[in-house]
Amino acid sequence: MKHLKVIKTTDDHSAALSRLDELMDSDPVEGSQAADELELLAMLIEQYEAAAFPMDMPSPIDAILFRMDQQDLKKKDLVPFIGSLPKVSEVLNGKRSLSLTMIRRLHEGLGIPAEVLIQDAERHKHYANEVDFSAYPLAEIRKRGYISNFTGTLSELREYAGDHLGAFFASVGMNTQSSNQAIMLRTAAHQRSNDKECDAYALLVWQARVLQLAVQQKLEQNYTPGTVTQEWMLELARQSWSQQGPAIAVEYLNKAGIKVVFEKHFNKTYLDGAVCLNDAKQPIIALTLRHDRLDNFWFTLMHELAHIALHFDGNESWFLDDLDAPSSDPKEDEADALAQEVLIPAKEIPNGLPTTDIEVKALASRLKVTPCIVAGRIRRVENDYKIFGRQFRSEKAVGKILMATGYLSN
Repeated sequence: MKHLKVIKTTDDHSAALSRLDELMDSDPVEGSQAADELELLAMLIEQYEAAAFPMDMPSPIDAILFRMDQQDLKKKDLVPFIGSLPKVSEVLNGKRSLSLTMIRRLHEGLGIPAEVLIQDAERHKHYANEVDFSAYPLAEIRKRGYISNFTGTLSELREYAGDHLGAFFASVGMNTQSSNQAIMLRTAAHQRSNDKECDAYALLVWQARVLQLAVQQKLEQNYTPGTVTQEWMLELARQSWSQQGPAIAVEYLNKAGIKVVFEKHFNKTYLDGAVCLNDAKQPIIALTLRHDRLDNFWFTLMHELAHIALHFDGNESWFLDDLDAPSSDPKEDEADALAQEVLIPAKEIPNGLPTTDIEVKALASRLKVTPCIVAGRIRRVENDYKIFGRQFRSEKAVGKILMATGYLSN
């Protein structure tokens, strides 16, 4: 057998091809040295040519057309995979891109390699993870305009949800998850909730939207760890005395480098508020105004600030709070206690909470907080949200105050 070596140059390649021709012309007997040389030489030539002359991957359309030609398929035969005859024509004419759903059907039904149909690393990741994008609240996402560059119908969003939602999550540094991973993301955060079944997909979208809105806010001041203390929170609570208290609170937090986001909760998420740190370790407080009352606004805000003061060491992800739910987490108990102490210090009510309108106003005046905070505490303790209603619910709702001052849009 002639000595063989790895082919590295064009001269080596030419010489190997010449020798290959010689061996093939001699038609060596199987098992002979010449036959073994022929087999090894062919492998060396194939290895060199694969590296030196790589073949371009066919386009998705070319791959579909090739399979149609192989199996003698007509356009109508692609309807089960693409959706309708007009869609088939649009795809084959390059007027419509393949959705991940179409790609999965074509791969499974016609055996076309997924990597040929996708040819995009990010989309291939979504495909490989088997993300169930239909589980996300697509109708509400479209209604709220989360996908800024999408103006199509709900049906079109459903068809291309993988691309649009994938880009939406990626824009805020969140990876799309499989259904199990989405639920795990929910449980990885500190979540205070009732026994009601929570929609993990809606919650994930809400979190991404909060991060997206926070990115759009530019603050002049960076947050300094240790800023949020009980004394600092007490000074903030006194701003509730003003009729513009919620707007003043947002400005107060912004000046400390804390971003405040308002985003309505989704159905089956049961959220009042949340707090997280972004990649720059900057706190973001998110409020849903689910209960659009001053007492709920101030307690929720103080509760989330308490988490910053007590529990953020730079490694926390999210605290997600349904404050109607009883607490079973020591950290939630601690946040409740600090929020309550800041708003109504225990030393100020040695004989318990007030019982009359006059006493409510007197305590609020002494604490320099809105009477709604005092009345709200009493309602919560008594579990009776009808008491003190006439006197302390006629004030302007929080949402209207924030809209009037430009901190909240319709």
